[in-house]
Amino acid sequence: MRFGGVTSGYDDKIVFEGLDLSIPSGLYTGIVGPSGSGKTTLLKVILGVVGTTAGSVAVGGQLVKGRTVRGVGYVPQVETVNWNFPVTVEQVVLMGRHREAGWLPWPSREDRRIALDLLDHLGIRQYADRQIRALSGGEQQRVFLARALISRPRLLILDEPTSGVDLKTQHHILHLLSQLNREGVTIILTTHDLNSVARHLPWVICFNRQIIAQGDPQEVFTSEILSRTYNSEMVVVRQEGLLLIADSPDAGAHYAPRAARQEADDRDPV
Repeated sequence: MRFGGVTSGYDDKIVFEGLDLSIPSGLYTGIVGPSGSGKTTLLKVILGVVGTTAGSVAVGGQLVKGRTVRGVGYVPQVETVNWNFPVTVEQVVLMGRHREAGWLPWPSREDRRIALDLLDHLGIRQYADRQIRALSGGEQQRVFLARALISRPRLLILDEPTSGVDLKTQHHILHLLSQLNREGVTIILTTHDLNSVARHLPWVICFNRQIIAQGDPQEVFTSEILSRTYNSEMVVVRQEGLLLIADSPDAGAHYAPRAARQEADDRDPV
């Protein structure tokens, strides 16, 4: 996947300008940055959903020109889905076969076999006939992962795949993605969870309307780089090979109202 001098945005608002970025085939990559930094726009440009006003985007050697190129799967944020639509888990997964379905208005027996095998692989086959809105957030995320995988993508794009799920489910999803990557799928995901990225992903891009840094998270996740990325002081603790990342306790102190700060200063020590 390659960006060459890409400028993109919405209406008259430019989100990023003159962006150069190359992600080799077979890489498992996380894009991190604050809200409003352009991460989701970046994904939508790769998908062909958002256009460009300058530069070029190529995926697998194919130029992206206002359309999704073949071989790309997409998993949206669970929070953006309308759960009022009555549809079963199996039906959601089969939606990912629409390009291969041709003129047939219903799925073939082979399509259904592939869908059920994927659900089995992801540990949710028992929910095939259940309404998707009845599932937990982590289960719903795996359903959309199956929908993306049924088209056998070479590149899988995920927008906040671990958002809104518990810690155990986060680890499970990221381990599943690691397994898919070992099977040859290139993976690009956005996330706000820096600690999970540090533990699970081999490559990370720090992004805030431009590339701040990229590389192995063990090297890239430093207080200086993350503070530049998030425009806020960040603390990185290294202990026994692990990274622990958090906002500085004092990062937002200068934003507090003066009266509140004075009240805190005047409070008797405990």
